[in-house]
Amino acid sequence: MFEEAEADPCLSKEEFKPLEARLRVALLNAQYQRLRQARKTLLVVVAGIDGAGKGATVNLLNEWMDPRHIKTLAYGPPEGEELERPPLWRYWKDLPPKGRTGIVFGSWYAPLIREAARKHPRHDAIEAQAAAIRRFEAILAAEGVQIVKLWFHLSRQAQRERAERLLASPETAWQVSPADLKVYKKFHRIRAAGEITLNHTDSGHAPWIVIPSADEQMRSARTAEAVLAALRQHGVPRIPPSFVAHSGPTRVIDRLGRLDYQAREEKDDYDSELGLLQGRLAGAVRSRKFQDRSLVLVFEGQDAAGKGGAIRRVTHALDARQFDITPVSAPNSDELARPYLWRFWRQVPRKGRIAIFDRSWYGRVLVERVEKLTPPATWRRAYAEINDFEGQLVASGAIVLKFWLAITPDVQLARFKEREKSPFKHFKITPDDWRNRDKWQDYARAANDMLARTDVSRAPWHLVSANDKRYARLQVLRHIVQTLEDQL
Repeated sequence: MFEEAEADPCLSKEEFKPLEARLRVALLNAQYQRLRQARKTLLVVVAGIDGAGKGATVNLLNEWMDPRHIKTLAYGPPEGEELERPPLWRYWKDLPPKGRTGIVFGSWYAPLIREAARKHPRHDAIEAQAAAIRRFEAILAAEGVQIVKLWFHLSRQAQRERAERLLASPETAWQVSPADLKVYKKFHRIRAAGEITLNHTDSGHAPWIVIPSADEQMRSARTAEAVLAALRQHGVPRIPPSFVAHSGPTRVIDRLGRLDYQAREEKDDYDSELGLLQGRLAGAVRSRKFQDRSLVLVFEGQDAAGKGGAIRRVTHALDARQFDITPVSAPNSDELARPYLWRFWRQVPRKGRIAIFDRSWYGRVLVERVEKLTPPATWRRAYAEINDFEGQLVASGAIVLKFWLAITPDVQLARFKEREKSPFKHFKITPDDWRNRDKWQDYARAANDMLARTDVSRAPWHLVSANDKRYARLQVLRHIVQTLEDQL
């Protein structure tokens, strides 16, 4: 794997000079063509042996290409708000749009490499981290993000000589870090960690390329050639099914049809219990224990099912500084230029905070499926991607609760007519609402499929009969309060 790189091949100045001129022109032309087409994002992941010139190479790419259209994403150890969200959050939120190039320095590979380089690496931890990386990269690749990963490598002796040469001059000594100086003693362990990393995460849609790095000119030329080949690549690599998590059970039950739509709540009982539940909710989210957790509430359901009213009864008990409500509609141009889940990752709450979604990432398997806005292969794949997303939220300390507010067609019709007559509600009714009634069974089928594949214990669905608004609002509050009191 590293034999050529550890032979420390060199490129003479006479060979490099004309090659450099050709590569710089070709890189710029390929970069501008990518920008015009705006079909794919390119992520160049930089990793490898410390002291192999990775930082210098990042600077070189920004010099040889147009840096206005390159986003250099440099990461150190997680800190601040990064520690309060899932580990992959900081990479998701920084994804550049289609047509642009991102250079990732200090990537999602850092924890895996550290674990593999331990004196006694934990093989179960390596497998788990590698599997998470494979899922992440498969999701990105399927959504139009092209990934090429560069491992910078050189021999043990060349690494030591390079560090000593740089340290000898005050003008270059700053390029040598304490980590660079430790490589010589631990070279074989670090080399083994590199082999483990590459073997576990190399794939056709996210390949590793080893860059010989002892000679600066060879390193520059090989890096430029790898990036140029990626920029010129057409089409989307096939992602094997093994890289995509299974989406859960396939047996579908008509859960919406089994709901008791006659459930009612008397006004006096409603008024008395509403205040009690809101008080319990206020106490739970203001408790010290909640400061180490976060809460994600998802509201879905038929049009006019009362999602907005249910949300208002929840937020009445909350401090306005503690929550954010995200109403989800059709994606805008910025969101369409990035993977589907990008806009939702950006709304992941910090610890001690609450994120409320009025419609959500489930639009891909509901409206996009029914209205044929996305290919079947895409929405079918989305079940697994959504389960993975929610699993990461829960693993980082979030409590995820999902509510489907369900009504019958006749109740929806009555509410539509009421909205048309009301000066305060007529803005809520649109031609699309009326048109969607003609696809009631299609939406019911999509919803039951969604429930079968994404109702899991760590992020459960709660189906709420909402023909009676008072009953639905209390049911939502009961589920939230009970879950918080059980888990805090």
